[in-house]
Amino acid sequence: MSLACPPGSAAPPVRAADSSWFDRALAARRPLVMGILNVTPDSFSDGGRFDTPDAASTRARAIQAEGADILDIGAESTRPYGDAQPVSAEAEWARLAPVLPAAVGLGIPVSVDTMKAAVAARALEAGAAMLNDVWGLQRDPDMARVAAEHGVPVVVMHNRETVEPDIDIVTDIERFFDRSLEIAARAGIRPECIVLDPGIGFGKTPAQSLTAIARLAEFTVFGRPLLIGLSRKRFIDAVSPAAVERRLGGSLAANLAAVAAGARIVRVHDVFETVQALRVAAALEAAR
Repeated sequence: MSLACPPGSAAPPVRAADSSWFDRALAARRPLVMGILNVTPDSFSDGGRFDTPDAASTRARAIQAEGADILDIGAESTRPYGDAQPVSAEAEWARLAPVLPAAVGLGIPVSVDTMKAAVAARALEAGAAMLNDVWGLQRDPDMARVAAEHGVPVVVMHNRETVEPDIDIVTDIERFFDRSLEIAARAGIRPECIVLDPGIGFGKTPAQSLTAIARLAEFTVFGRPLLIGLSRKRFIDAVSPAAVERRLGGSLAANLAAVAAGARIVRVHDVFETVQALRVAAALEAAR
């Protein structure tokens, strides 16, 4: 079976995953929905709700039933603000390992949200089909190699160590993507394996997050699918003040705008509502 993201020539494959699912998914020419499953005690939106194997398994099944195309599992909080505590690779894997087999067994492609190459490698060996790196291959020097060896799609997300309100955030994102794509190419990651994410809320003011969404179409020049992860983020509260659990309306509005601007994948907490909104929007467009 051919691979959508065959292992690069820089290194022989350790275990080449069958990522032809990614080509098939993109060929559908509709937005893909990535459902979020945080098995952490401290994620900004749902920390502590799904951090036991039983709770995580139940939520994974629900995400699939609600219509998600991809299940994204995170075992370390990467929330863009707050006091999340970093964890070791061993601790992160200890959270992920009990959950991953059941999730993979559901038959839905599983993405692992990690910035650590050691965790990524073990997750891919356990059957994960995609990587989601919130530091865009620029934090762990081995992450690009792991992605290349396994031949899986990888989400490259823009991030910043500090928030600088006066910078041109679009230019900053573009330069970051250029660096990440250079790293990927040197490691042997095929261009067709790369998904770009502007990193809404990460190293950005609410105003900069709004700008990144509003100007999302400018990132299509890279020729790679765009993922947007804006679910329940703080920029919504800046526009229409609401607690995290009351930001569904803002999330849906922003995701519909992002899809109209070219986003191919939306990463969300509220899967059913997002799938419904996208289907209605598509039906209205078709009825014109």
